[in-house]
Amino acid sequence: MTASNSVGLVLEGGAMRGLFTAGIFDVLMENGIEFPAAVGVSAGAAFGCNIKSRQIGRVIRYNMRFCRDKRFCSLNSLLTTGDLFGADFCYREIPEELDVFDRQAYEENPMAFYVVCTDVLTGKPVYRRLDRVDEDCYLWLRASASMPLVSRPVTVGGYTLLDGGMSDAIPLRFMQQKGYRRNLVILTRPRGYVKQPANPQLMRAGLRDYPAMVQVMCDRHIMYRFEREYVFRSEKLGNTLVLCPDSDLIISRIEHDPEKLRSVYDEGRRIALRELEKIKEFMQ
Repeated sequence: MTASNSVGLVLEGGAMRGLFTAGIFDVLMENGIEFPAAVGVSAGAAFGCNIKSRQIGRVIRYNMRFCRDKRFCSLNSLLTTGDLFGADFCYREIPEELDVFDRQAYEENPMAFYVVCTDVLTGKPVYRRLDRVDEDCYLWLRASASMPLVSRPVTVGGYTLLDGGMSDAIPLRFMQQKGYRRNLVILTRPRGYVKQPANPQLMRAGLRDYPAMVQVMCDRHIMYRFEREYVFRSEKLGNTLVLCPDSDLIISRIEHDPEKLRSVYDEGRRIALRELEKIKEFMQ
């Protein structure tokens, strides 16, 4: 099947709202629904890589297990390492030792998996296809999910990078440019959501070494509005299927309550099961 007549997958970020996405893609995997290519942003990248490794349930499992561990996500981690989400714990210890990421399955799956990051020197998005699971792979995943102000920039591939959601939050156009004219897009905000502007003083103070990144952050609400509008226009044209929450997900970006994590994951499963026949029809 060529890219032009197959369906791509686009995964928005949103920190712990990404568990909504995980609930959806676990249902898709359980029903044998596969994609030739996917692109993930931020949590969409860090969680979405489990689609390529075909590890159903892994995302909700390790998040519930470690959400109260200060090495995973905490003020202590931010103060002692410079990262709210502990880099070594999240991108080495968990996938290599505590809840092992299946390298072999990932590399044997022919699905193309892309991540989006933001170049802090230019403010432009950087896209990377990840075929092998090695140190650079984990660095790209970490970079895509490194939220400004609470993460250190990540250096990899000749770039200095932060969260891809700052420059291309919903990379539908990217997938279309790759030749995937039809795409399933998973959003973590409801249809009526409107992003508010960031605090420019806070951005300038926290990112003073990266003026291009400050501008990106100050303009992010505009970019996000344009991208959502494009997604919903594409949906009306019939070449895009959108799955999103029915209402705001009641969860913190750094949620420590395992039951709330489970609730958001289960909401994703509910939406996927409700729309399953529509999804199957769209995939044909």
